[in-house]
Amino acid sequence: MSKNSNSNRKPASRKSGGIFRGGLFKLLFRIIKLVFIFFVGSSIFFVILYRFVNPPITFLMIQRGFERKSAGKEWKIDKQWVDFDQIADPMKRAAVAAEDQTFLENHGFDFKAMEAAYKKNEHSKKLIGGSTITQQTAKNVFLWPGRSMLRKGIESWFTLLIDVFWSKKRVMEVYLNEIEMGDGIYGVEAASQAYFHKSASQLDTYQAAAIASIWPNPLKWSPTNPTDYVAHRQYLIRRNIRRLGPLDF
Repeated sequence: MSKNSNSNRKPASRKSGGIFRGGLFKLLFRIIKLVFIFFVGSSIFFVILYRFVNPPITFLMIQRGFERKSAGKEWKIDKQWVDFDQIADPMKRAAVAAEDQTFLENHGFDFKAMEAAYKKNEHSKKLIGGSTITQQTAKNVFLWPGRSMLRKGIESWFTLLIDVFWSKKRVMEVYLNEIEMGDGIYGVEAASQAYFHKSASQLDTYQAAAIASIWPNPLKWSPTNPTDYVAHRQYLIRRNIRRLGPLDF
């Protein structure tokens, strides 16, 4: 009898273990499903919200603030929001000339630029980006600094949402108000005041090109005291501005 009772217990144990694992998988699936639904819903909500409300702060601004504190400097986030119509036309044209010459035509991505950047990065230690202004806006406003496949995937998702819900005018306005332009300096108005002591509405082509020339490395480069490389970038941006047709936002 004891032999039979032992043989009867084993299948019951395996069955209960299977039920436990099945329940665990169902629980994990429900959690993942809820997290996914929350992420999709909240990302759509904030993209629509920021179509009408100006983003107050970004993860990069917070990180840079703590980096300054750890270096013994004071906390600094110099940022002054200006509306699209208060930004000089040369500054908008410089942004397109420097960062995304297909901005008005593309739908958030420039696959030719991405392919060219990928090929160049294969044979160079110095990485270059092929991101559009819309992609950079998604990164600057919604994401944390860094490079990873996960972050790139989330950036692509936000880029799609921005392209669907925002106008090109709004993308450019947010981009020029949120981009890092120096140590603790964010946005075109703060940069214009810091470097040229004038409002962003008064920038001319040379000054706008100088500001746009430092965006790849604003903590290292200066628009008013450029290295030979930065001065050459300024020249190329001015040349591209002349080649651009009218920017119809």
